[in-house]
Amino acid sequence: MTADQSAAGASSAPALLVIALATLLSLVVFTLPLTTIIAIGENFAISAGEQAWIMSGMPLGAAAGLLGAGALGDNYGYKRTFQGGLVVLFASSILGALAPDAFVLIVARVLQGIGCAAVTACGLGLIGRLYDSSHDKARAAAIWAASLGAGVAIGPIVAALLLPVGGWRSSHWMVVIATALLVMLGHQLLPGRPDKRAARPIDVPGSILLFIGMSCLLASLTELRLGAYVIVGILAVIGVMGTALFIRTELRSSNPILQLGLFKDAGFVGATVAAFASGAGILSLMTLTPVMLEQGIGFSPFKAALVLTAWSAMTAVAAFLTRYLPRSLTPGLLLSVSITGCLVGQLSLLFMAPDAGYVAVLPGLFVAGISNGVLNASLGHQAVHHVPVERSAMGSAANNTARYLGSSVGITIIAIVIANGAEHGGTAGLFEGWRQAIAITGGFTVLGLIALWIPMGRRRFMNRAH
Repeated sequence: MTADQSAAGASSAPALLVIALATLLSLVVFTLPLTTIIAIGENFAISAGEQAWIMSGMPLGAAAGLLGAGALGDNYGYKRTFQGGLVVLFASSILGALAPDAFVLIVARVLQGIGCAAVTACGLGLIGRLYDSSHDKARAAAIWAASLGAGVAIGPIVAALLLPVGGWRSSHWMVVIATALLVMLGHQLLPGRPDKRAARPIDVPGSILLFIGMSCLLASLTELRLGAYVIVGILAVIGVMGTALFIRTELRSSNPILQLGLFKDAGFVGATVAAFASGAGILSLMTLTPVMLEQGIGFSPFKAALVLTAWSAMTAVAAFLTRYLPRSLTPGLLLSVSITGCLVGQLSLLFMAPDAGYVAVLPGLFVAGISNGVLNASLGHQAVHHVPVERSAMGSAANNTARYLGSSVGITIIAIVIANGAEHGGTAGLFEGWRQAIAITGGFTVLGLIALWIPMGRRRFMNRAH
């Protein structure tokens, strides 16, 4: 072991804390509009389209920037890219806090997503530098996954509590302060590059084409909520063309931001599809749960956010506790069991009704939370297990891109279903739309199970053949 590696090992716990807190902050940023969008609307008199863009801007920037950030991390160092992402988040949060109108706030939200993309993509890569054994990496990945759930749990509540202090802008100033502290701590504690290899050139055309393709596809989904079908069609065509050109560029590039050869590994494909299914399934349904609690049962936004912690807090706790599970439980088995648990939790939410209260949804939220925590930890491990160590950030970025893309698709579809139900059937239609949303997101969850079972069945068949 080299002196640099020894030093990195000695400081692994503080460095892991910085990574986990930065990841938590990224999810806090993701959830800020859930309890501040009404105050923003009153401040700017925003249209329905502007409201949708404020909600979708951050995940759009994150999904479009994750792979590019992963490539930067693999080529120029995880610490440098991680710190750069925090700086972008710092600057964009100042822009958001000072935004004079909705357009500037939307731009700030997209930039926040790009900054958080660098943090998310390089977090697991840094963990790979901190720990040598796969067991230690799995335990660290569990802590990283717990920070995801903690961020989702804390974000809406903190934003709601800060509203009386300084309005919706105060939550952005909170992000500014937290990011500044993390930049200083990261500079001191995070490990740098372990060697002096020359950085390879970045695939700039691929990065630009991916951003165009992903942004236009996600923008078309956002506009679909508003019924702007002509704009949706134009954006979708541009998005498909950009994505096709991206694939062509990656096949020809000597240093692509996404090595398409990774998809020859059935385990990598399974983990990626499972991440997409996680976003389109359980994450999408949980995102719309507060809306149902407010509109269907009459909860205040703060009370709805508190009830949601039955899911988000259990997600954080379960992800952390996976580090204590027996080593005999393979990641593939944990993925299968956890996705099945998510499906059970989703179906349990069918008991939500106007006169049922929050007690009817708590069992489903608890089951879904525990299962989602184990799922996040297992996906975090699988994201880097099926790629070369020097491409850890690429594996993590691909996995999280799939998750963000899945959540964008799922949220858009079920939001339309629920809104249409409420428009045509009042409260009864609202709950009919909710039941349809559970069926749709449950279908995505089943897709994730199938994606995992196919390669597992193939391996069993090959083992019998030999």
